[in-house]
Amino acid sequence: MRRIVLAGALAALLPLAPLPAAAQEAAPQLQEDPRAPRFREVERGLHVGLETGFLGILKTPVAEPARHPYACPAGSSCSGGFASGLALVLDVGYDVTSTFDVSLFLLQAFESASRSYGSFAVTAPGAGVRWSFLGERDANGVERFYAFARARVAYAWTYPEGLFGTTDVVAGAGIGIDYYTRLRHFSVGLAADGLYFIKVNVPAFDVVATLRYTF
Repeated sequence: MRRIVLAGALAALLPLAPLPAAAQEAAPQLQEDPRAPRFREVERGLHVGLETGFLGILKTPVAEPARHPYACPAGSSCSGGFASGLALVLDVGYDVTSTFDVSLFLLQAFESASRSYGSFAVTAPGAGVRWSFLGERDANGVERFYAFARARVAYAWTYPEGLFGTTDVVAGAGIGIDYYTRLRHFSVGLAADGLYFIKVNVPAFDVVATLRYTF
């Protein structure tokens, strides 16, 4: 009888015995550091950009003198000389990696040469690639400043037709700098390109300021 009572008492006391350390309640997890950023400091991916600046064309031959006799008077070289004007570029692209991106763009330029030659416009849609070969970090260790090289090719229409030409292929390459601001989605920069109008055999160059928004 005593054995039965003792066994019952032990059975009643077992739930009250302390559990092994491994089975005790786990220690609470440390809270996340509230100072840690919850977003990317520099956004990458789909982006749109705007470029504006100066486009210089080193010479301006008259493609069709019969259609534009005023630009090719008798005894002249049939050239308007150096042309300069405003260039605007709308660019849409994608960051394949943090240092390489591809894009499509549309160039619109408004050029003016000599008084007899007059003014003309260039419209050129095209494609380009860009490689950021140098990156510098700010005081917080975030890469915000980049130096890059880029290459572009475009198919151009010029107006009036037959003056500087009608259609052409423009190829170019250049370098630039970009700064990714603390506004995350925005970057600003400068770029300069050497260009070549292949059909009319004319070199050109541009210097532009850039503004980019990354989604």
